[in-house]
Amino acid sequence: MSVKIVTDSTVDLLPETIKELGITVVPVYVMSGNKTYRDGLDISQTEIYNRMLEGEQFTTSQPTPADFANAYKTLSKETDQIVSLIMGAKLSGTYNSALQGRELAQSSSNIELIDTKATSGALGLLATQAAEMAKMGESAGNIINSIKSYIPQVHIWALLDTIKYVLKSGRLSSASNLISGVLSIRPMLTLRDGSLWPASIHRTRNKGIEKLTELVKNNRNLEAVQIVQSVDLAEAHGIKEKLADFIDQSKIHISQLGPALGVHGGPGTLVVAIREKLSGIGTASPDETEDKKSFKLPSIHLPKLGFFSLH
Repeated sequence: MSVKIVTDSTVDLLPETIKELGITVVPVYVMSGNKTYRDGLDISQTEIYNRMLEGEQFTTSQPTPADFANAYKTLSKETDQIVSLIMGAKLSGTYNSALQGRELAQSSSNIELIDTKATSGALGLLATQAAEMAKMGESAGNIINSIKSYIPQVHIWALLDTIKYVLKSGRLSSASNLISGVLSIRPMLTLRDGSLWPASIHRTRNKGIEKLTELVKNNRNLEAVQIVQSVDLAEAHGIKEKLADFIDQSKIHISQLGPALGVHGGPGTLVVAIREKLSGIGTASPDETEDKKSFKLPSIHLPKLGFFSLH
């Protein structure tokens, strides 16, 4: 029996990709007022962003242990080997829910969990690799070893179009008064050892996109790129065209940003993730700026925005 791949809906892959690769996705919850929705099932990303633009506020919550248990039980009828790739444990309690779900399922199948230290497009690149290996008949052990080797080779950057949605969360510290005076800045975030930290700040969106493109172009060890846009997929296709001279376009994938980051980053959030080849070390993150102070959002932990030179 072939290995089955499970992940959570922060994976940010297109529905047709998920179906084609046979990936099982456990949805994150999205809340507004007293209403709760399952990401991608009860509400679409487009509807969430449209309602946010109209002023409605959303928050998110991780899947429950029962959600994961149900997924594992269902797949156990088809296979005795399940590999579950979950968003970074430092970002959310989702990994802990998956661990509890494995115990709750009491399945006879072997269920292996991986803390990917990733989310969004970065998680998507890892899940895609795992699912492609599963389709080729690779063993669970080979898939797990491969994904663990790839985790350090995956890098991600998220460009926010505004910081007002982060401010609305009410989770910023004393820096919020200063930040509120410069709502037009475009901060870029990155993942460092499974946590989100500031990478750079830009005066305009175009400058931020130039920086994203530069980060990808500077890497000579590219294997795949994932571009994730919350609202404007045409913008994502434009970035794909800019990268055509540096990597085969068949290796550049475009999808829509889900609510786990989108609710906090807001409409216009743009994510670019890359997966490097295992044969060498790339130059993906020379410009990342380290900031050891952080603050927490309802379901995902984001950094305090440090102020360094604007670009």
